[in-house]
Amino acid sequence: MRILVVGAGAVGGYFGGRMALGGADVTFLVREARAQELAEHGLVIKSPKGDATLANVKTVLSARIDAPYDLILLSCKAYDLDSAMDAFAPAVGPSTTILPLLNGMRHLDVLRGRFGQASVLGGVCLIAATLDASRAIVQMTNMHTIVFGELDGTQSARVDAIAAALRTGGFDVEAIDAIVQQMWEKWVFLATLAGSTCLFRASVGDILAAPGGQVAMRTLFDECAAVAAEHGHAMREPFAERSRAMLFAQGSPLTASMLRDIENGLRTEGDHVLGDLLARRRANQPAGAPPTLLELAYTHVKAYEARHGR
Repeated sequence: MRILVVGAGAVGGYFGGRMALGGADVTFLVREARAQELAEHGLVIKSPKGDATLANVKTVLSARIDAPYDLILLSCKAYDLDSAMDAFAPAVGPSTTILPLLNGMRHLDVLRGRFGQASVLGGVCLIAATLDASRAIVQMTNMHTIVFGELDGTQSARVDAIAAALRTGGFDVEAIDAIVQQMWEKWVFLATLAGSTCLFRASVGDILAAPGGQVAMRTLFDECAAVAAEHGHAMREPFAERSRAMLFAQGSPLTASMLRDIENGLRTEGDHVLGDLLARRRANQPAGAPPTLLELAYTHVKAYEARHGR
């Protein structure tokens, strides 16, 4: 199976690098500067699961794609989706499968609108990783999982084949028939974490220690979960229990990557993680409904973007 990983950043570089190290046929679609970095220094992974360096990294520029790939693994930021699609479009053929690992849900409609419904799977990744100053990939926890499946809930031969290819990387892989439900659940958790830590500019532990912090966290989680329920994806109790354990862990240093983006003056996924969820909530709310914490969190992020021109 020929696999094209779009980008070689923290997420795509980690999963693609692990697969390449395991013997999979992986090529990274990158810009020229990143291609040069990888040619000179290799793809470096620093991880509690074991450090590794992939030498002789296979890369390609968009203009030099000359044949379709079997699988496209897409892990860009949601706001880069349009440019990413333009870049990997030459790699899409009649039998190509696109596996996106983006946050939220809106990207599914965009991808299916351009490449056809049959080309796109649903997926989520569970990993905390970043690029350090030397452009090495740093995995910050032991968690490294890809969960994916057919959007219509069926089992298929292509899902089985893709699962086998992914497992060459040694990370955890789950092929499931309820991927849309899992995507909604991750969205609820992420929106709660991003909304709270960005709104209060603090970690989970700091929020919980503040007067009213636990009430605010619970309120925001309930608001996000209510949107999912209104769209037919009520939170399953095992997920809700795991989420509450992380969101209400006293002393936890946990923050969302969106807060780190704000602290570093970078662009955020506020429109895709918070704004899209809010839009879906408003669609089912009467005019003049009072503002919610979700709305305040989104306003906070948009005010930051306006001030910094993001």
